[in-house]
Amino acid sequence: MTKLSLICGLALAVSTSAAFAGDAAKGESEFKKCKACHSIVADDGTKIVAGGKVGPNLYGVIGRQIGSLDGFAYGDSIKAAGAGGAVWDEASLAVYVADPTAWLKEKTGDAGAKSKMSFKLAKGGEDVAAYLASVKPAQ
Repeated sequence: MTKLSLICGLALAVSTSAAFAGDAAKGESEFKKCKACHSIVADDGTKIVAGGKVGPNLYGVIGRQIGSLDGFAYGDSIKAAGAGGAVWDEASLAVYVADPTAWLKEKTGDAGAKSKMSFKLAKGGEDVAAYLASVKPAQ
């Protein structure tokens, strides 16, 4: 790899992560829109955010394989998106919450893909993703 391509690759990685850098404190407030369907419950049962059970528990979602939480009945499209081992990161989650069906269509290449998540978070997705990245098991 040439020095120029290495520098360009590093610049792209830095600019991409900066583009999706959210504010976790704002995201915690913004998450109130999500708790109608989602809860955040730690592995030991501690309720961080008591919420609905229509959507999966979002504790530790950043870094989790897409569509893989045991005991949750995911739709076929989201399971297909994670079938190859893809995991949620802040950037992909921020794009997903803005338009879940469009994200699934692009991710899977299936024009008929659809999401069970009908809510679209038009703005603040980066902040919610940053907040969700902060609620995870200690490493």
